[in-house]
Amino acid sequence: MGKLGIAMCLASASLYAGVAQAQADWPNKVINYVVPYPAGGTTDILARLIAQKLGQALHTTVIVENRPGATGAIGSAFVARSAPDGYTLLGASTASHAINPALNPKLPYDAVKSFTPVALLGTIPSVLIVGPNSPYKNVKELVGAAKSKPGVVSYASGGNGTILQMSAELLQQQESVRMTHVPYKGDVPAIQDVMAGHVDFMFAPTAPILPHVQAGKLRALAVATAARVPSLPKVPTMAEAGVANFEAEQWQGIFAPAGTPPAIVQRLNAEINRALQDPEVKAQLGKLGIKIVGGAPERLAEMQKADIAKWSRVGKAANITLE
Repeated sequence: MGKLGIAMCLASASLYAGVAQAQADWPNKVINYVVPYPAGGTTDILARLIAQKLGQALHTTVIVENRPGATGAIGSAFVARSAPDGYTLLGASTASHAINPALNPKLPYDAVKSFTPVALLGTIPSVLIVGPNSPYKNVKELVGAAKSKPGVVSYASGGNGTILQMSAELLQQQESVRMTHVPYKGDVPAIQDVMAGHVDFMFAPTAPILPHVQAGKLRALAVATAARVPSLPKVPTMAEAGVANFEAEQWQGIFAPAGTPPAIVQRLNAEINRALQDPEVKAQLGKLGIKIVGGAPERLAEMQKADIAKWSRVGKAANITLE
């Protein structure tokens, strides 16, 4: 081996040793957990729960930083550009990492290639709700009205491109009906108008509607999950209600920048899975209507890719784009 070859080998060995040492020392400073949504939402609440437990397990501080905007694109782009050293994490969801890339061809990052999956935290079921005085007592009656009066039946959502809108679009496509979309700036005002009877129905996350359903101020017709939801045991699934193969769950997960060392990803994954089994975390997630999933990073990757494909089909058929 010539001098050049020896020098290259020594350089490679030195670089490898440096990387290995950096991983061995990790973490030795603050970890930044970016939430691409405003404070107070599900992703933010979940991040603060996980950050506290993660910080304790790793003997460091995990700071939650909100970088909202563009349906999660601003915060996601920040993380995509960050160093892949295990000190920047992203609290992601179906919206930011499945629907956004499915509907927006001009995102400043690749939702798959720009990130390393770390852990799937859980899923949030969507519930088809109507007001207490609605004439629709079940999903078949609602769909029947939409078939007999195209465009007359209306549905609310928390905004264009949200999973709540996409769930209703999926229903229209599967049942070959046409309904009118009424978008709102957030889930809460949309739920309030369904409750008041101003809009016929909507798909909504479990947590904000559960007290209203229990008080009789909203009527839950079906859950968009494969199995019934424990907090709504008497509410049928969409399949039981007559719409086969209909699922529209939101998921919450954690990503890191692409290229984050596998050893760090595996350590993060192990500690996050451990945090998900903490009694305090389990209790809080139960209140939010989140079904804990956990598992290996590959589980998050598989769910993300499947949902990008699914919502791309729905968006293309409905001619929905976000740019």
